[in-house]
Amino acid sequence: MSPLLQKIYDLQDINSLSKHEQIVNGIIDAIDAGVLKVGDKLPSINEMVSEVGYARKTFVKAYTELKERGLVESKNLKGYYIISEETNVTLKVALILFAFHSFQEDFYNTFRKELGKKYHIDVFFHHNNLSLFKTILDNISRKYGMYVIAPIQEEEVPAMLKQIPPDRLLIVDRYLKMPKDYSYVSQEFEDITYQKLEELTPQIKKYDRFVLFFKKNSDFPPEILAAFNRYVDNYQINGIVLDSYEPNTLKKSTAYFSISDTQLWKVLKDARKMEYRIGADIGILAHDDNIVKEIAFGGITTISTDFTLMAKKAAHFVKEGNPIKEITPTYLRQRNSL
Repeated sequence: MSPLLQKIYDLQDINSLSKHEQIVNGIIDAIDAGVLKVGDKLPSINEMVSEVGYARKTFVKAYTELKERGLVESKNLKGYYIISEETNVTLKVALILFAFHSFQEDFYNTFRKELGKKYHIDVFFHHNNLSLFKTILDNISRKYGMYVIAPIQEEEVPAMLKQIPPDRLLIVDRYLKMPKDYSYVSQEFEDITYQKLEELTPQIKKYDRFVLFFKKNSDFPPEILAAFNRYVDNYQINGIVLDSYEPNTLKKSTAYFSISDTQLWKVLKDARKMEYRIGADIGILAHDDNIVKEIAFGGITTISTDFTLMAKKAAHFVKEGNPIKEITPTYLRQRNSL
């Protein structure tokens, strides 16, 4: 009898273990004992059925769990191979985000903390590039136990994501219309942005112009542009949309609305250089809050969702697997910049 099979047989007398748990724990024990190493091939399911005598579906379930833990990888027509000896990992999680912006760093740090050390997280960034997004999905397909994905809002994407079973996929950040059995913890952009701009109307109307920096074909949510255009039309405000901020073009009596931190820092740099008073000579409104915006220039007014709460909800889904369909609250944090 092989050492691996002996490990499995040794667990058969433990009544608290189901048959599939006996197989999983037997293979884990074999890895811990050095019987199995990275690169070793496991017996095929047919071989295991013949040797151990359990039902085929029992071995399929066991091998699937080992794959989800990141210990085993199946290679088409070649069988199952050991790819990791980190047996303390409960689940291997793929986290796909737009980019490592400061607010997504907050999401990751909370997500990581909530899951704890027994969950292995691999992070990927698609930068709103559909080709890159597809490549990432192709490369990680069937290699993870759970997928937490901030999707690109393109019509091709739902079909790509439907290749992942509903109980293993959570949509985060951007809402994407998917079949009803898929879960999400997302933001809502258009109506909430419009509502928050309405609340800021007395401050915005102190200025002669209201400028939004919005670059098309970027990862900016198009709903923010729609909300801005609807707002300036309904409130008869001199609204202007620019792709980006060009240095040394700062104008007094103008309120600037920046989605990108890069554009925001350029505006603030020129404001300091030109000795413009933030909140008086010019107004500043930013999207997505962080600690720097809380303290810089006496505080920058922001419209931002609660990424910490979103991350906690995502971690709970990964650990518990309970379906969830929630829009995360968005807050207006009024500070001295507007």
